[in-house]
Amino acid sequence: MFPNPQDAVPLPERPNLKQYKKLAKDLVKVSKRGHPNGIRNWASEWVRRLARLTNLEITPGLPVENQRWIEGVSEFAARKLLAGKRKCALADAQFVIARSHGFMSWPGLVKHIEQLAERNSSVAQFEAAADAIVSGDMPTLKRLLEETPGLAQQRSTREHRATLLHYTSANGVEGYRQKTPKNIVQIADLLLKSGAAVDAEADVYGGGSTTLGLAATSVHPEVAGVQEPLLQVLLDHGASIDKPDPAGNKPLAVVACLANGRPRAGEFLARHGAQLELESAAGLGRMDVVGTFFDSDGSLKPPATKRRLQLGFLWACRYGRENVVAFLVHHGGDPVDPADSGATALHWAAGGGHLSIVKMLLRRGAPLEELNAWGGTALEHAGWGFEHSAPGTDFAPVFDTLLAAGAKIRGSWLAWIEKVKGRSVEEKARVAKVFRGYGATV
Repeated sequence: MFPNPQDAVPLPERPNLKQYKKLAKDLVKVSKRGHPNGIRNWASEWVRRLARLTNLEITPGLPVENQRWIEGVSEFAARKLLAGKRKCALADAQFVIARSHGFMSWPGLVKHIEQLAERNSSVAQFEAAADAIVSGDMPTLKRLLEETPGLAQQRSTREHRATLLHYTSANGVEGYRQKTPKNIVQIADLLLKSGAAVDAEADVYGGGSTTLGLAATSVHPEVAGVQEPLLQVLLDHGASIDKPDPAGNKPLAVVACLANGRPRAGEFLARHGAQLELESAAGLGRMDVVGTFFDSDGSLKPPATKRRLQLGFLWACRYGRENVVAFLVHHGGDPVDPADSGATALHWAAGGGHLSIVKMLLRRGAPLEELNAWGGTALEHAGWGFEHSAPGTDFAPVFDTLLAAGAKIRGSWLAWIEKVKGRSVEEKARVAKVFRGYGATV
């Protein structure tokens, strides 16, 4: 929910405190009229002005966009200023602005702006270094580190309190800075040799997040093709691979990778000694490890639990670990129980395009019309996979198998297939043919 560190709106290069005070007063005036549309218009004007002042290039893959910022700011402001019997005090409007920028309070934002105005202040140096990291400007970063002793250990004044090293993960920090330049490994190495604490924690995703955990669960280093070298340089400098909660939200590193769609990073960490329990071993397809959690009679050995078995079963379905699925489905894996993952085993298998597992689960009576946490059936989860997964997985037989088993067609599938991006004309034609064969007309 907005605001969180990743949703923070950007500051202008030279923020003017006088203008920010006027901005807060304007929000008070708008709020006192009591119309949510007024707040939305205020938020829209502010965000679009920020976009112009910062010259921010919102590239594909960044978890930010103007419309998302407008929605977030306007909803947060309405919640804070219009709910209950609030009087739309100036302090409330100032709080909304500060939190929207990623600061815990108005005084915190004011202090940040004042220090930014001083070119050689620690805040100005930190912000310049963060920009250098995400743009891949090694010469500027090296100069800043040489000019400012202790900069590598310094923390952001934003609520996440991240160090510069955390920015190399392109995760958890402000979304407009979640970028991975090709030389990020060299940048991370420079920061570490300049004194950065490799296991420093940032207050994101519930707190306790290290750069290793954030980098292992981040999509940006993976897309840039540097995730494993980045993880390697962190390990070379002594990063703790089995620290609890390295990417926030409680799980160990490998499970965090699985939960964030980064199985290759999970496999890398496992090869380098990361702890594997039943859940993570199942998600990685490590049948040699999975088997060690069962007695000869098939019963679970402590500390393995039924819940960990079920979660591992679901990961195995999601990532196509057929041998593990086949084993666990006979050792307590439940095709119906989503175990707080948001979806059943059939949803996950269908969404990953794993035909053999889909067929296996259907033979075990997996329900076709059970809805996932997002309101979709197994067929619709397969549709999500067809639209969002990397090219190379053939979804046509998965759709065919689900439809042949009795899956119901809801909505305008043919029109949707035509609009899907990232799939070839031939792929879309094959899938459309399958749906026509089962009566789809629109």
